[in-house]
Amino acid sequence: MPALDRATALLLVVDFQARLMPAIDQGEAAVANARRLLDAAALFEVPALFTEQNPAGLGPTVPALAPDPARVFAKMTFDATRTPGFLDRVPADRQVVVAGCEAHVCLLQTVLGLLDAGRRLWVVRDAVGSRRAESKEAALDRMARHGAEIVTAEMVVFEWLQSAEHPRFREALRLIR
Repeated sequence: MPALDRATALLLVVDFQARLMPAIDQGEAAVANARRLLDAAALFEVPALFTEQNPAGLGPTVPALAPDPARVFAKMTFDATRTPGFLDRVPADRQVVVAGCEAHVCLLQTVLGLLDAGRRLWVVRDAVGSRRAESKEAALDRMARHGAEIVTAEMVVFEWLQSAEHPRFREALRLIR
């Protein structure tokens, strides 16, 4: 896959929900990196979409990520692509950058569904989480085997930035320091 291009990117933030996050291994770090990605997306005008799994049971997205309600897609299926209307919100021509929880359940199944639907995927390793580290690693391995690129938040920021001459270079650097 080519390098990320902010002009054709979409950030998908999967199930960072209030009742789930306390159980996630390294959850605070995953949320912090998802926040960096959201800030970078805002800086470079990359659209963002959120999912919430069973929001009545797991609560809303954590306040640290503060999504616009219009950008939140509620679902009951683990694979968001199985919920009517979801694929309509993820255009086929977009490079989909994915962060979220749980890596081995909703994130994995959504990534596999998006890959099956022909989308190009970049999964941000340091912005995903599971209750157990081994579940996260197994999920990342499986996603990579099926065609997802595994990246870090810093890699995404610099690929969206493209050049030290970009007028927002200093603002982007502040996001990763």
